[in-house]
Amino acid sequence: MGIRELARLLNLSTYTVSRALNGHADVNEETRRRVVEAAERVGYSPSQSGRSLREGTANAVAVVLSFDRADQRVPFFMMIGRGIQAGLRPRGYDLVLHFIAPGEDSLSQVRHIVERRLADGIILAETLPDDFRVSYLVEKSFPFITLGRTLAGDTHPWIDLDFESAVAQSLSRLTSFGHRRIGLATGSPRLMFDQIVRESYTREMRARDLGPDPMLMLEGPPDQAGGQSLTERFLALAEPPTAIVFSHESSATGAYRGLADAGLQPGRDVAILSCTADSSTAQFLVPSLTCFGLDGLHLGQRLAEELLALIPARGVPPSVHEVQSLWPWTLIARESDACQPRTVPVEG
Repeated sequence: MGIRELARLLNLSTYTVSRALNGHADVNEETRRRVVEAAERVGYSPSQSGRSLREGTANAVAVVLSFDRADQRVPFFMMIGRGIQAGLRPRGYDLVLHFIAPGEDSLSQVRHIVERRLADGIILAETLPDDFRVSYLVEKSFPFITLGRTLAGDTHPWIDLDFESAVAQSLSRLTSFGHRRIGLATGSPRLMFDQIVRESYTREMRARDLGPDPMLMLEGPPDQAGGQSLTERFLALAEPPTAIVFSHESSATGAYRGLADAGLQPGRDVAILSCTADSSTAQFLVPSLTCFGLDGLHLGQRLAEELLALIPARGVPPSVHEVQSLWPWTLIARESDACQPRTVPVEG
C-alpha cells in the first residue's frame, strides 16, 4: 500500500499523512496516532526513492569489487559483506554491490556512482598500488574507506589484513620444521596485497639469513591453473623449494594438482601454506590446507562503522577521524605443511 491508498483509507490528504508519518509538529496528536496505527496495521512503508530525493541522499553504501575470474575469494567477500550489512542496517543504510566486469574500467564505475549519487559512501576492495580510484575520491571529498592499503591519495581511511604478520607466522612455522628453501607464489604486481606479501617475505627471509633467492619468488595468475603452473616451475628448478607459501588460496589449490602430477604430496614431500582466510575448500582438501582465521563478520561491521562516521548525517558534520589499521588473523595449522624438508626429485 502506497501513501495515496493510506490517505484514502483514513480520509485524509496525502500531505497530512506524510507530515504525520514524519513527525511534523503542525499535525495534532490524535491524527498522528491514527495515521501511525493505520500504517502499522496495513504494513505501509515509505518510498525510499522519495525520501532520498527529499533529503538529497541515497541512504546506501556501495561496495566495489572487481573479479577477473570466478575464484575462491567470493566466500571471503560475502562474509565481509554480511558484516557490512549488519553495520549499516541500524543506521538506515542499504548495501549495494557494484561488480567490475573483466576488462571494465573500475575508475569509470566509481565516477558513475559518485556523479549520479548512487551511494552516500563507498567501500573499495582489491586496492592497487597506484589506485586512481582513491585519488579521485580524495579529490572529490567523497566519503570512502578501503579494504586494503594503497600508495595513492596521500592519507586516506583504510583497514587491511595484517599480511606482514601472516608472512612472519608462516615462515616461523616452516623454519621450525627445518625448511630453508622456501618458495613464494604470488599473483601479478597489480594488487597491493601481493606487493605487501612479496616485500614481507623478502624482509623476513633476510632476517633469518635465508636469502631470499629470486629464483624462489614466482608470479602467476591467481587461480588453480596458475597455481599448478607455478608449482611445476618450482619443481623444474635445479634446487626446488621444500616448502611454498601462496598468497592466493586458488593458487594453493592448484598446487595440489601440480604436485600430484609429479608423484608428490603436500605435507609429505613439499610443505604448502596459504596466506589467505580460512574456507571450506581449505578445510576439505586432502591434506587440509594450513591458512589463517579471522573474524570477517566483525571486520565488515568495522568497515561500515568507520565509513558511516565519514558521511555527513542530517545536520551533523562528519567525523574528521580517519582510521588506518591492520586487522589481526591467526595461523590455522593443518596437515598441508606439517613435514620436515626432504629432497624433492628434479625433473629430467
